[in-house]
Amino acid sequence: MVKEVQKENRIMQYLRETRAELRKVVWPTREEAINLTAIVVGTIVVMSLFFGTVDFMLTQLFRLLISR
Repeated sequence: MVKEVQKENRIMQYLRETRAELRKVVWPTREEAINLTAIVVGTIVVMSLFFGTVDFMLTQLFRLLISR
């Protein structure tokens, strides 16, 4: 029974500490969240185009080298 009480106390302590930490968080405003999301999506699109282009060029290069 002592172990059950200790386990419950640990869980309750964890939950209390988690709640206290979440109160300290400074959440972004809606505008900040939208701007940061746009930056992430834009970066992903640019990097996808870049890596897609590099992949295409390397594929063509290897096809040229292999066909000789």
